[in-house]
Amino acid sequence: MGAGGTGAGRTGGTGRTAVKGARRPEVRLPPLRPWAGAELEPDGDYDGLEFLEADLSGQRGAGARFMDCALTGCAVDEAALGRARFLDSVLTGLRGVGTHLAEAVFRDVELSAPRLGGVQLHGATLERVVVRGGKLDFLNLREARLKDVVFESCVLVEPDFAGARLERVEFVDCALKGADFGGAVLKDVDLRGAAPLEVQRGLDRLSGAVISTGQLLDLAPLLAAGLGIRVEG
Repeated sequence: MGAGGTGAGRTGGTGRTAVKGARRPEVRLPPLRPWAGAELEPDGDYDGLEFLEADLSGQRGAGARFMDCALTGCAVDEAALGRARFLDSVLTGLRGVGTHLAEAVFRDVELSAPRLGGVQLHGATLERVVVRGGKLDFLNLREARLKDVVFESCVLVEPDFAGARLERVEFVDCALKGADFGGAVLKDVDLRGAAPLEVQRGLDRLSGAVISTGQLLDLAPLLAAGLGIRVEG
């Protein structure tokens, strides 16, 4: 089951640690039993199960607990999973639009190759989570808490981090387009691996993040505009 190794941190040119690295999950699933149910149940308890290409669209599993589970190739369009808990689990190839996961908990979770749009994760808690590959459009993480989270080799289109708290979060070979950090609190957030890095709101909230020199140059016009500086010539 998930253990989570200690991140070694990233170093600057002086060898001094510039930002603390995220602790990644180490999920070791036990032998799984196939899920034989027809529909999810609110507050259901799912332990050691494999959901293989299940159609969970529109199903109502608010408050359900998924422990040591694998969800592979599942459709989750408009699934109602608010306050659900995903613990020591692997989620691969999830696809869908409008999945409701408000106030859900993801702890020691690997999410690989998702194709999701408009996922509602406001108020959610993500701890020791890796999102690897895939594309997430209009991800709503308002007021969420992210700690030891890695976005790796994925595309995030207009993610909403407004009011969220991010600690030890890394963006590695990740496209971050039109991000909203308004009112967010950042600590040890590494944005150097984001290309492109596009911030549409909340540049003033990036004081707890580290960016590269090239990213600073790209963001300079927006930073100048935010400070009321006119650049000519």
